[in-house]
Amino acid sequence: MPKKYRVPVAAAPPRIRPIGKYATIEFREDCAGSCAECVRKRCVYGVFNENFLNMSSMVNPEFLYICQSCFRCVQECTKGIFSRVINPEYRSLGDDYWRADIIHQTWNQAQTGRIPVSGAGYRGPFVGEGFNSMWTDMSEIVRPTRDGILGREYINTSIELSRRPLRLEFREDMSLASEVFPMLDLPMPMVFQQPGFGILSKNVLLSMARAAHTLGTMMLIQPEDYSDDFAPYSSSLIPCLTRNSYLGFADLVKRSRMVELAYEPGIEEEFAGLRSLKPDLCISVGIPLDADAASRALNLAYTDVDTLHFHADNRGRELNAEEPRFLKEMIRDVHLKLVDNSIRLKVNLLFSGGIAMAEDVAKAIICGADGVAVDNPLLIALECRMCYRCLDGRSCPAKLEEIGLEWGSQRIVNLMGAWHNQLIEVAGAMGIREVRRMRGEVGRSLWFEDLERESFGPIFGERKVQGLGMR
Repeated sequence: MPKKYRVPVAAAPPRIRPIGKYATIEFREDCAGSCAECVRKRCVYGVFNENFLNMSSMVNPEFLYICQSCFRCVQECTKGIFSRVINPEYRSLGDDYWRADIIHQTWNQAQTGRIPVSGAGYRGPFVGEGFNSMWTDMSEIVRPTRDGILGREYINTSIELSRRPLRLEFREDMSLASEVFPMLDLPMPMVFQQPGFGILSKNVLLSMARAAHTLGTMMLIQPEDYSDDFAPYSSSLIPCLTRNSYLGFADLVKRSRMVELAYEPGIEEEFAGLRSLKPDLCISVGIPLDADAASRALNLAYTDVDTLHFHADNRGRELNAEEPRFLKEMIRDVHLKLVDNSIRLKVNLLFSGGIAMAEDVAKAIICGADGVAVDNPLLIALECRMCYRCLDGRSCPAKLEEIGLEWGSQRIVNLMGAWHNQLIEVAGAMGIREVRRMRGEVGRSLWFEDLERESFGPIFGERKVQGLGMR
C-alpha cells in the first residue's frame, strides 16, 4: 500500500496579538480568593495561560483569542463574578462575506493545523447565501472505525490536472494504440492562486510558493512577480500568461509543469506553440465565470487543453451580470454542459473566487468541480484582517510586509492541513473513499432551494430570494 498522504503541520504562533472574539469582565473586589484552584487555571483549552499578567489589574480587559465558547469558567466561578462580552474590535473584522468568524477560524487553523472546534456548537442561522444553503450527506458518520482521519482505510484526496483520453484503442497484439498523455497528479484538490489584492511582498508570495511545494500542490502566479528566489519552487508554479506574452517567458515555461493562458477567442491556436517549448507541458485556460462560461467550456473541451480554470469575483459571484448567481449554480452549469455532451471526463475543471472555508471545497466538488483555487484564505492565514486598508494605500495593521518565509509558509501549510483533514472527515461521513468520486454527486447533498420548493411550494407557491438562487 502506498504511503498515506499527511500534511506536515507544526505550531506557528501569531506574530502580533490576535483579535479575540471574547473579552472578560470581572468584578475582582468580590473575589473570595479562597478557591483551591481558580476556574482560569482549570480551562481545558489553556485560554488564560497568556493572560495571567492582567489578573492584578482591572485596567485592560482580556481578549481571549483561542476561546472555544464552552463557558465552563463562567458557570463554575464560585462567586459568579466572571462574565464575558463580545470584543468590539472583533466585530470590525472583514465584511459581510469574509466574516469575522471565518477570519478568526482561519487564524486558529493556521496556528495549530487542527480542525476548529466550538464548545458552544454552531450558533449561526439555519440557512444563508451561497454554499450556506447547501448541506452534505453525513449518513455514514455512524461508522467512525471504518472511515475518517483515524480510520483503518485510506481516503484518497488526489486529483489530476492533465487531460485524459475518452476511450482506449488497442492494436491486434493488444498493445496500446491510443496516445498516452503526460500525467500531472496533485495530492489534494486545492491549488493556490495569487490574491487579487493585499500586501503581496516578495516574502508573502514566497511563503505561498514554498507552502505549495511542501504540500505537493501548485500555485498560479503572475510572471512579472517571478524572480530567481522562486527557482527552487518552479515545478510547483503555474505562470499566468497570455497569447501575446508567453514567448517572452519561454525560459519560465520550460521550467514549469503547467501554464495558464488567459481566455480569448482562438486561444486554442497557441497550444501547439506552447508545447513546442515543452512537449509534456500541461495547459490550463483561465476563463471568466460569466453567462458564456459553459459554452466556452464546451468548445475548449474538444481541443488539447488539460484544465479549464473559471474565476468568479471575490465573493464567489457570477461576473458581468445584473443579478449574479453564486459559484455553486455556475459550477453546475459548466459541469452539466460537458456531461450532456459526453465530454466531461476529458478535461478538468478548477473554480476560484469566494472559497473561504474547508467545507466550500467539498461542496464545490459535489457541484461538479475537480478542484478549487484558494486565494484570500492564504492572506488571512498570514494574519490579514481583510480590512482593505491596503487598497487605499494605508498601512497594514498585520504588517504583512515584515513576515518571515519560514513562519509564513508553515502557517499556510497548517491551514491546508486542517482543510485536508476536514475534507477527509466529510468524505468518510459520506462513505466515499476517493474525493474524485464526490465530483458531481449532488445526490449526496441537500439544497435548501430544492427542499423548500418540494415541501412548501405546493402550499405557498414558488418564490425568488436574492442570493439563494431560489425561484
